[in-house]
Amino acid sequence: MRVTKLSVIKLTVLLTLAAALSGCSMFHKRENLDALPVDKLYANAHTSLEMADYAAAERVYQRLIARFPSGPYAMQAQLDLAYAQYKDNQPDDAYSSVNRYIKNYPTSKHVDYAYYLRGLINFDRTTGILERWLGRAKSQIRRDQGYNLQAFDDFAELSRRFPDSAYAADARQRMIYLRNIMAQFEVYVAAFYLHNKAYIASADRAQYVVEHYQQSPSVADALAILAHSYAKIGQPALSKQIRSVLALNYPKHPYLKDPGWPHDTSVWLRAIPFSGHN
Repeated sequence: MRVTKLSVIKLTVLLTLAAALSGCSMFHKRENLDALPVDKLYANAHTSLEMADYAAAERVYQRLIARFPSGPYAMQAQLDLAYAQYKDNQPDDAYSSVNRYIKNYPTSKHVDYAYYLRGLINFDRTTGILERWLGRAKSQIRRDQGYNLQAFDDFAELSRRFPDSAYAADARQRMIYLRNIMAQFEVYVAAFYLHNKAYIASADRAQYVVEHYQQSPSVADALAILAHSYAKIGQPALSKQIRSVLALNYPKHPYLKDPGWPHDTSVWLRAIPFSGHN
């Protein structure tokens, strides 16, 4: 089919006109946020949220809350705003918004979800941090661990306040995962101390795991490090006692097969069996 010069000109004009109309429409839509009634304003934001246009949803929710600071739409908009910010990878803003919702609407029928969302915000800040620990600054590691602790507390509060919530079961599973992650972190630090021949420090850190994370799989490695540390600081009786506890509870642990294992303590930094969240 032959395309004439006139056809190209017509097409260019049509495209230019369409773009101009589209731009006017978007500008008109933004300008009309101050004219829309509350129900239309909420519908506008909710549509953007469902379409995963989180930035647009945030903007409209914030305008709704500013124009209509009270009432059922404002209450739901506050929670939806926190969710939009969470999905838009703005955890600090999301955490602030959800805390504001919990403070302003403590008896809301959706407040259990607010506690759950608060836990998710911090939980997602730390996803995969185990794999990144070796390449990050110590200050960043401590901050990640702080988010783990905060997420654990958030989920624990949800489970305590709303044990029958639809979100409680998932929150409890995430608490188990976080507990194991925190235990793994402590074992990793104990292994680091052991590698650097700081045996008292490695024993203290391993002992902390045994005392505070008894249901974690990391207890096995903590016991092995503890026995190894006691042997190194000249406490053979304590070392033997810990080995007996290890043998009773984890009879297949490699440390039991070879009392010198690992001969190169840097192996501990690679041998800790980190596991991901399923």
